Amino acid sequence: MDLIQIFKTANPVIGVIHLLPLPNSARWQGDLQAVIARAEQEATALASGGAHGLIVENFFDAPFPKSKVDPAVVSAMTLIVQRLKHLVTLPIGINVLRNDARSALAIATCTGASFIRVNVLTGVMATDQGLIEGEAYDLLRYRRELGSDVKILADVLVKHASPLGTPNLTTSVEDTIHRGLADGIILSGWATGRPPRLEDLEMARAAAGNTPVFVGSGANWSNVGELIRQVDGVIVSSSLKRKGKIEEPVDPIRVRQFVTALAEGVALRNEVQPVEAKSGNRSVAAV
Repeated sequence: MDLIQIFKTANPVIGVIHLLPLPNSARWQGDLQAVIARAEQEATALASGGAHGLIVENFFDAPFPKSKVDPAVVSAMTLIVQRLKHLVTLPIGINVLRNDARSALAIATCTGASFIRVNVLTGVMATDQGLIEGEAYDLLRYRRELGSDVKILADVLVKHASPLGTPNLTTSVEDTIHRGLADGIILSGWATGRPPRLEDLEMARAAAGNTPVFVGSGANWSNVGELIRQVDGVIVSSSLKRKGKIEEPVDPIRVRQFVTALAEGVALRNEVQPVEAKSGNRSVAAV
């Protein structure tokens, strides 16, 4: 996965657009235009704040089905993504929660989006939706059938879930890449807004080789400089919202603050690496 080709940078900030409740969800308010207007405002805020990409997800549709969503959700998300494509030039990703990877791929392919996020690509996870099994077998064949070049970013040991058994993180990363054929991997903390442990990021970076690694939760302007030492990019939501509250819309000022902090972290990382190289140590942050 060529990050520079897609995002125009090797260290992208991907902002999340949490869609208001969609048709058929428990909290649907009956006004799709309001959902579209909020998504357009957040896309504009991300673009003006300097984000390098965005990802659209049906976050406020909770409680989620564990696999296939209602066709109305697919239709609404397709319409919204198409509107955003005409509004901003940022590369767009799709995440259909909880784990409807086929629908995400279909939406992305038909709208010209660049990537999707898959919460469970390989393995089996116990979640509040029940047991969710990996989608790799069907998804990769579906992508081939569609003739699609949409990239697949896959969570490893995804948040809000527990793996069956006690899998090794290194093995899970390797399986997701080499057996699940993920184009990039995502590491999150145990829940929304919680960052992954630095030692886990270091292990994942070592296991991933040349495959891009992203932080998937918990990044903010105060810790992103440290997190980016171990990864290639960051998917961020809560800390870009007004007052840092998940239910609020994206704030372009907070986006700019976050992008600046990440850039400073990348610059510091690049200054440290030559020193490590001279001492004979390989920097795990080097990609």
